[in-house]
Amino acid sequence: MQRQAGGSPGPARVAIGFGTNFFDTLGIGSFAPTTAIFRLFRIVPDELIPGTLNVGHVIPTLTQALIFIAVVNVDPVTLIAMLLSATIGAWLGAGVVARLPKRAIQVSMGLALLAAAILFLMGNLQWLPAGGDALGLQGWKLITAVIVNFVLGALMTLGIGLYAPCLILVSMLGMNPIAAFPIMMGSCGFLMPVAGSRFAASGRYDLRAALGLLIGGVPAVLLAAFIVKQLPLFWLRWLVVIVTVYAAILMLRGALASQQRVPRGGMEPL
Repeated sequence: MQRQAGGSPGPARVAIGFGTNFFDTLGIGSFAPTTAIFRLFRIVPDELIPGTLNVGHVIPTLTQALIFIAVVNVDPVTLIAMLLSATIGAWLGAGVVARLPKRAIQVSMGLALLAAAILFLMGNLQWLPAGGDALGLQGWKLITAVIVNFVLGALMTLGIGLYAPCLILVSMLGMNPIAAFPIMMGSCGFLMPVAGSRFAASGRYDLRAALGLLIGGVPAVLLAAFIVKQLPLFWLRWLVVIVTVYAAILMLRGALASQQRVPRGGMEPL
């Protein structure tokens, strides 16, 4: 069991939960910014970050999911199929990630952050597909979406946010990007309790940080969804790209440093 000691999360962790979930509701995403903050300020050990994200963000993300499912029209068959596939993927992925050694998690999350930064950059430069008008998928398009969302659900357990790749997926398949919101937020909202339960059972998460994300996250979601609704986020999106790349470099440097400390022919302790 590697769970960090409990206690009050403190104002800093609650503020992180509020800020990341507020902008998550407005479409920024929460995993990459939260990971970057945890890594930059050494709030959570690298090996506990995936579990902390999946445990701490679960209630705020589920709140988002229920809001967007209620207010955005989308084909129920497409929605349910993609939610189930992402949840199954997360269940399997969490079981693997919870057993990974620290260096493997550092490398995986470093690469995940770089992938997230590329997706953020593509979005900022408006290189992402515009999408169509469909509110649901059928035939081979639905099968493709279900398979890819299964993979995205598994990758969520490594700290790779699902929002951007899911939005790209459904847009490329001809769906209205607005219809993607209940799908991507619902996928995260329903897979995270499953993944989070596996991380909680293994103890691979930071309890204080997770509580901060939860306590700060729920009111932030309600504020963003029902009161603010929309903000000019141009410069914030570019700041997220820069910070995410920097955090990825720090994560990969940490993995390289830990590899150099392992004796030649030896193995890093778990």
